[in-house]
Amino acid sequence: WGSRSMTVVKIDGPRQAPADGTAKQLVILVHGYGADGNDLIGLAPYLARVLPNAAFAAPNGPERCDMSPMGYQWFPISQFDSSSRLTGVQSAAPILDQFIDEELASHGLSEENLVLVGFSQGTMMSLHVALRRERQIAGILGYSGLLAGPELLAEQAISKPPILLIHGDMDEMLPVQNLHEAVAALGGAGFDVQWHVSPGAGHTIAQDGLELGMDFLGQLF
Repeated sequence: WGSRSMTVVKIDGPRQAPADGTAKQLVILVHGYGADGNDLIGLAPYLARVLPNAAFAAPNGPERCDMSPMGYQWFPISQFDSSSRLTGVQSAAPILDQFIDEELASHGLSEENLVLVGFSQGTMMSLHVALRRERQIAGILGYSGLLAGPELLAEQAISKPPILLIHGDMDEMLPVQNLHEAVAALGGAGFDVQWHVSPGAGHTIAQDGLELGMDFLGQLF
C-alpha cells in the first residue's frame, strides 16, 4: 500500500467519440457542484458541430456530493469563503490534472489540442488547473464560475491560454460580480480574456452563452 500522498484518486465519466473515430482535439467538460458527468456530456453534440473531430470526456468529480447524494463534488462547499474555496480547488487539482494527462495520452494528443469547458465549480477547477500546467492548452470556456485565489495569478500562472467566461446576470448561486472580478484579475495578469453576461439567465448555460461558446471553440482551432 502506497501512502495516501502518492496515490491520486482516479476519476471517470461519460464520453463521446469523434464522428470519424480519430480525435484531433480533446474537450474535457468539468461539471458543477452536485452534478455529474452526464450533466455536461449533453453539451457534446452541440460543441461537436464546431469541433467534429473532437473527443469529449466529462468526468465525475472525486467525491459524492454532501448536499446531493446522487451527484458529485470536486470539493465541499459547506464553507464558501475565499480561503475555503482556494483550499478546495487546490486539493482537487491533482485529480483533474491526472485525468487530463491520461486522456491526452489515450488519444495521442498534446495540450495544444485540449480545451477545458467548466460550469460553476467546474469553472473554478478549470481555471486553477489549466493556468498551472507547464504546457499551454488551447483554451478555457467557463460558465457561471469564479476565479479562486486571484492574488496567486502573478506568482503561479505558468501558461496563458485564451479564456471566455460567461455568466447570467440573474445568477443566485454565484452572483455575476464573480465574473467581473475574475475578468479584472485575469486581464490585469495579462491574460487574453473575453466575457459575456447572459441577460435574464440564472445559474445555468443560456442559449446565447452556448452559441458564443461554440463560436469561441470553433475559432480556437
